[in-house]
This record gives sequence, structure tokens and C-alpha cells, in this order.
Amino acid sequence: MFIVSLPNIITVARILAVPLLVWLIAEERFHEAFWLFVAAGVSDAMDGFIARTFRARTKLGGYLDPIADKAMLVAVFLVLGYEALVPLWLVVLIVLRDIIIVGGVSVLTLMKERLAMQPLWISKVNTFAQIALAALVLAVYGPDLAPESWIEPLVWLVAVTTGWSLLGYFLRGLLILRTREEERETGPT
Repeated sequence: MFIVSLPNIITVARILAVPLLVWLIAEERFHEAFWLFVAAGVSDAMDGFIARTFRARTKLGGYLDPIADKAMLVAVFLVLGYEALVPLWLVVLIVLRDIIIVGGVSVLTLMKERLAMQPLWISKVNTFAQIALAALVLAVYGPDLAPESWIEPLVWLVAVTTGWSLLGYFLRGLLILRTREEERETGPT
């Protein structure tokens, strides 16, 4: 029974680490923030591995894991933007994308649409790029593991993949609405 709940415990610990990570970055304790961010990434991989290997997937875990990931990334980018370590326009783009996606899903859910919550491939690339950028910024200003010149190209990669992902989800939502309208006009197939 313990192994069944272990992935959820790890995920909750990751959620609880978000305020500490924000505080470390705000206090310019980038070295510690970098290692906590790395530990959060390792714990994300670990809880997924445990859940798959021991067939310990739960409905709660299915909700908590993406919430933990989003909470960590959004919080980190908000504080990195506040500290002027990443451009503010990028932070706005990242947060706006998430708000628009959640709003779109909410509207479709209210319209009684069945949604398969499958992320687009570009969304997976975007998430990886966001994680890489956050880790890189913390690595540059913390343990000095990379040159600062690597940040700007990654900022642009995150911007492009964020915009592309937003466009992809917008088009997916339009397709769902169009299909719904066609089914109403012709009847279900």
C-alpha cells in the first residue's frame, strides 16, 4: 500500500517545494535554488517511474503531477522575471499561454465537450525548453555551470515554442467547436 501512495507523496513534496524555490530565487540564493530545481526534476522523474513500474498510478496523481509541474514552472518564471533574469515579455507569454489554455479547456468542459487531455508534441518540446531555460538561468547565476551567452538563444526557443504551442491548442479548440457545430447540423455520425 505504501508504494501505491509514494508517487503522490513525492508529487505533494514537489508542490510544497515551490514557495521555498521562489524564496531562494528572490533572495538571490541561486546556488541552492538550482539544486532544489534539479531535485524537483529528479523527483518528477522518480514519481513517474515508481507509478509506472509498480502500477501505482492513481487518479489523484494524474491531476497532481501536472499541477506540480505547472506550479513549479510558472512560479519560477514569475520570480525570474521579477528579478530581471529573463525578459518580462517572455514571462507574460508563458503565463498568458497557460491562462488561455486553462480558459479554453474550461469553456469546452462547460459546453460538455469530452476532452482527451493529450498534450501536443510541441507542448512537450515547450515544457522541456522552459525547464531547460529555468535550469540554465539558475545554473549560470548559481553554481556557474554554463556561460551566460547561452541564455538568450534559449529565451527565443522558449518564446517560439510557447507561441507555437498556444497556436496549436487554439486550432485544436477551434476544430473541436467546428466538429461540434457540424454534428449539430447533420446529426451525430
